[in-house]
Amino acid sequence: MVSFWRACRAPCVTSENKDAMRKLTSIAIIVASLCVASIAAAQIRGEGRISGKVVDEQGQPLADVQVKGNKVGELQPMTAKTNNKGEWALNGIAPGQWNLEFSKEGFEGAKTTIELDDTGRAPSIDLKMAKAVAKVDPNAEIQAEVKRAAALMEGQKFAEARKVYEDLLTKFPDVYQLNRFIASSYIGEKNNAKAIEHLKKVLEKEPTNVEMKLITGDLMLESGDKAEGLAMLQSVDMTQVKDPSSIINGAITMINDGKVDEALGLLDNVGKQFPDRADIHYYRGRAYVAAKKLPEAKAALEKFVSVAPPDARELPDAKKILEQLKDVK
Repeated sequence: MVSFWRACRAPCVTSENKDAMRKLTSIAIIVASLCVASIAAAQIRGEGRISGKVVDEQGQPLADVQVKGNKVGELQPMTAKTNNKGEWALNGIAPGQWNLEFSKEGFEGAKTTIELDDTGRAPSIDLKMAKAVAKVDPNAEIQAEVKRAAALMEGQKFAEARKVYEDLLTKFPDVYQLNRFIASSYIGEKNNAKAIEHLKKVLEKEPTNVEMKLITGDLMLESGDKAEGLAMLQSVDMTQVKDPSSIINGAITMINDGKVDEALGLLDNVGKQFPDRADIHYYRGRAYVAAKKLPEAKAALEKFVSVAPPDARELPDAKKILEQLKDVK
């Protein structure tokens, strides 16, 4: 009897029962979702109304502008679209703060916020939408024009190339690096003063630019501004120098001007960074000759001859000087 009684009270689980239970569960989930959606809708629905008009920059009505309104704190938006008169309205909405977004293809989007009070009414929202401006990649334009100017430079059409660079700088004044190219065009015309003027504009923005310092210092020395040119070269971080030619040229200028100590200072510094550069030894020898320090000159020139390549242009002169110094102890 006991087992019979338990059997009668226990539920009989069959495949039909399982299907029925799954259907009931699905229905319950759908009903719950509908309830949540209804609650959310109830929170944005009311008796209020927001309306307005959208026109273009000429004041002409804009049709088919998408209007989306989001009540602050709610996820579900209200939407509308402008008619042929540019008019739109969001009807049957609840009081509160509403964020509005306006969009139309070919036009810049617009946003605004409005507070809808308990009366459910708000001032008309009238706005203008500007046409979207096609965004041009300035880098692409700059690169194309610089390439065109480079071809003019190769053809020694320096003024024409400079005009291209100057037009670019007028259009893109923040691209100060263009001053470097303008300077190159002046160097091509041997107008060092104007070249230096534009190189300094680059250095104002990049005061530690080694390459600009070397070029500027070299041009200053060549133009006769030797004090500032020497100071510029002396300020260079030698560890960042890749080509010592400008430093060596500066030393040569100092030797020719009788400023031997300054020349040796430059050559000593650059020699530490470029120990395998043979011509540095040659010019150190020439500096010592100018200073009448003949033993030092002889040692420097002998070092040069021992390491210089056979085709070094300074080699014949070095050997000639050494012949004259052969008796120096």
